[in-house]
Amino acid sequence: MSKLLHVPAAALAASALAFSLAAAPARAAEEPRYNQVELEAAVSREVPNDLMTAALFAEANAAAPAEVAATLNRATAEAVGVAAKFEGVKVSSGQTHTYPVYDRNQKLVGWRGRAEIRLESRDFQAIAQLAAKLQPSMQLGGIAFAVSPELRRRVEDELVTEAIAAFRARADVARRALGGQSYRVRRVALNTGGVAPPPRAMAMARAAPAGADAPPPVFEGGETRVQVVARGTIEVE
Repeated sequence: MSKLLHVPAAALAASALAFSLAAAPARAAEEPRYNQVELEAAVSREVPNDLMTAALFAEANAAAPAEVAATLNRATAEAVGVAAKFEGVKVSSGQTHTYPVYDRNQKLVGWRGRAEIRLESRDFQAIAQLAAKLQPSMQLGGIAFAVSPELRRRVEDELVTEAIAAFRARADVARRALGGQSYRVRRVALNTGGVAPPPRAMAMARAAPAGADAPPPVFEGGETRVQVVARGTIEVE
């Protein structure tokens, strides 16, 4: 004869209540959302470039690759030594290439190489003076300007506040257009970026006569547009 398991009524009530509470969030999550609007607001600012990078290079030709390497090593070592005397200018080694040279009959006639150094500083005039001093042993290959990380971070922090304010202003426009009384922000994502002018090739630096005390070129850093975009979703009530 089977026995029936007796469960107290209070336990059944507690179990039903627990199930009801557990199911409530699930039902709430499944509730449809109405009057959702995707919005975007962008703010930007032209920021003066305060960081300059210059690439200088030396070239050499010789009958053997070891001779090419020795000439390039000597040229770059001398350049680094001169650059060390310029405070505020950071110097680093760039790429070095050595490759064979053939004549029209595909006969090996020698070796050629190229070595680079890179200069970086917030003092544009210091780089200009250093580049002029290193000629003609090192030639100026190109320059680039950018906003320093510290300045970019400070400007972006200010633009974040402006971007969120612009997003809220646009959300209020959407609310009025839909005839709503209020809105809630469901999601906001912030994207940062900037567009800098293209690098400038300084042909005038190469045109300086060898051995002449030519005045250093004058560099204009230009500006970079720093931008912050706020994208998100609101729900108009």
